[in-house]
Amino acid sequence: MSATTSSAAETTPPVYGLPPAVWDAVGPALEGMGTTRREVFCSRLAHWYPDLIDGLTTLYGEKAEGTAAHLAAKAAQAYAERSGGLRRLALDRTLDPLWAQDPSRIGYAAYTERFAGDLRGVEERIPYLRELGVSYLHLMPLLTPRPGDSDGGYAVADYRSVRADLGDMEDLEHLTGALRREGISLVVDLVLNHVAREHEWAQRARAGEERYRDYFYIFPDRTEPDVYEQTLPEIFPDFAPGNFTWDEEAEGWVWTTFNSFQWDVNWRNPNIMEEYAQIVLDLANRGVEVLRLDAIAFTIKRKGTDCQGQPEVHAITEVLKALTRIACPAVDLKAEAIVAPTELLQYLGQGKYTGKVSDLAYHNSLMVQVWSMLASKNVR
Repeated sequence: MSATTSSAAETTPPVYGLPPAVWDAVGPALEGMGTTRREVFCSRLAHWYPDLIDGLTTLYGEKAEGTAAHLAAKAAQAYAERSGGLRRLALDRTLDPLWAQDPSRIGYAAYTERFAGDLRGVEERIPYLRELGVSYLHLMPLLTPRPGDSDGGYAVADYRSVRADLGDMEDLEHLTGALRREGISLVVDLVLNHVAREHEWAQRARAGEERYRDYFYIFPDRTEPDVYEQTLPEIFPDFAPGNFTWDEEAEGWVWTTFNSFQWDVNWRNPNIMEEYAQIVLDLANRGVEVLRLDAIAFTIKRKGTDCQGQPEVHAITEVLKALTRIACPAVDLKAEAIVAPTELLQYLGQGKYTGKVSDLAYHNSLMVQVWSMLASKNVR
């Protein structure tokens, strides 16, 4: 074993039974770390690795172990870079893992520009939020969208920057710290099903880079799209009919479930998992405490189905949840589960996924129905 990884390996008893490649992968990030901090990470990794590898095996088969080692390395690096305040929060959340489900919590959702102008403005309004008793703040889409029509900000062009008119990543980190000191958790949207056509991945795919073409579903002709279309509903039939868009630069039909400028990513490609894992860890280290998994139900495609709520969707969440439990257990996941109410519980964990996926779930029509029931006093 290399000198770089030996100190990490010495703190990890063989009883853990994890592949040597995993320990080799995490060694560089743990080098020079204090013994206690290093052992905390190794214990978490050993404990949650079965969930990590289970989800990856479901998704990627024989590629699972290599992907697991890559994710473990990312988790170790993120863990090493977490601030003291976030590490203390992780300890608190480990003792109170159901913190977000406390019925005394009051949530507040807003568009930043309408609520306070920008992120600095939100910080100035923290006393107002505390006066309302708010402890859960969802600022709707913050990350940089494409110019022009961006589906309300959900066509993300860059996951690593904030909309310029709202501030920058340093402003976001400053805000999360100020909120945390007042007992308020920040929620940020993470769009998982698609990226904007202007995103770097899509631009490199359009330029002909094979690695990035494999990040998407791009077909040379209508043969495959027509097979899928037989069972696919149209999300926006009035202004975005169909589920595929011809792109001249890509020279193919691109899967675009929502709008022609939103390219569906290929979650069957482990590189996509690695990309989003890094995004999750980066946002967590900025102090984001809840990630709303936008359009999670649409992420897995299968012929002969409506390509919504496929079983492997929950494997994606299982991997992301294991990742956060290893590196940043203060972070919760919230699934946007726009599915039949009878299917909603799957997104909170059922069967083999019990306790292993999202901590919260969002269902817009069900919420409306609940409020309508209360207002009308009619439960039918």
